Amino acid sequence: ENRRVDHDLVRRAQEGDEAAFAALVERHQRRAWRVARNLVPRDEDADDIVQDAYLRVFRSLARFDFEYGFTTWLFRIVTNLAIDLLRKRRPIGLGAPGDEDEDGPSYEPEDERVERPDEALLRDERATLVRECIDSLAPHFRSVMVLRELDGLPCAEIAEIVGATHVTVRWRLHRGRKLFQDEWERRMQEIDRNSGESSPDLANEPSWDAVDPTEPT
Repeated sequence: ENRRVDHDLVRRAQEGDEAAFAALVERHQRRAWRVARNLVPRDEDADDIVQDAYLRVFRSLARFDFEYGFTTWLFRIVTNLAIDLLRKRRPIGLGAPGDEDEDGPSYEPEDERVERPDEALLRDERATLVRECIDSLAPHFRSVMVLRELDGLPCAEIAEIVGATHVTVRWRLHRGRKLFQDEWERRMQEIDRNSGESSPDLANEPSWDAVDPTEPT
C-alpha cells in the first residue's frame, strides 16, 4: 500500500504537481534523516544530507524506475551521500572488503527490568560507547550495520540501497558485527585497566536501539 501511494505521488510529481512532491518529502523526510544521522556524527550533517538527497531526487525524478520502491531509491541516495562524507572526513576505519561468509545472529535489545538508580547513567555511557564503536567501522560496514540493526531493513532492501549483492550484504553484516564486538571488548579492557576493576554491567552486550539519535524537531 505504501509503495503504491509513493508511486502515485511520483507520477503526479513527474507531471509537475508540486504538492505531490511535497507529500513525498513529508512522508519520508523523518526516516531519511534517521538513516543519515545513524551514519554521520552530527545533526547538521544529517540535515545537509537529507536536503541534498531530496534535491537529487527532484532533479532525477523523470528517470525513476518504478520497479523499485521510492524509499529504496531515497535511502540509497542518502546512504551514498553519508558514505561520501565519511570517506572525505575519515578515510580509515576498522575492516576492509574480504571473503564471503554467512550472516551471524542479530543483537537483541536487553530484557526489560526494573531500573536501578545508577542504571540510567550506565545506559547513557553504554550508548556512547556503542556509538563510538560503530563510528570506528569502515563506511561500507557501518552503512549495512546501521540499515539492519538500527533501521531494521531486510537484507534484500539493504542490497538495493548500497548497490551490492545479497550475499555481500550478509557478509558485511557478519564481518561488521565481529569488528564491532572486537572493538567493544577492546574498549572494555581499556576501561578495566584504567579503573583497576571490571565493570560487568557496562560490559554486557549492548542494545542497538540505545544509539538511535533524537529525531529532528
